[in-house]
Amino acid sequence: MKVSVDPLVCEANAVCVGLAPEIFDLNDDDELQILLPDVPPELQDRVRHAVRSCPKAALTLEE
Repeated sequence: MKVSVDPLVCEANAVCVGLAPEIFDLNDDDELQILLPDVPPELQDRVRHAVRSCPKAALTLEE
């Protein structure tokens, strides 16, 4: 599974960071960074939840 972000849509609300901080982080400019684009199996459920919870639908999963 891979996760990506559309930087033109993302508003850096950080919902995903709160749900899966091992995968998502905000840099000093409040831009979302994907720390592990290839999601490890043990984090896949949390990343799916983060993608569904994004208020701007800026995250995409490729399974």
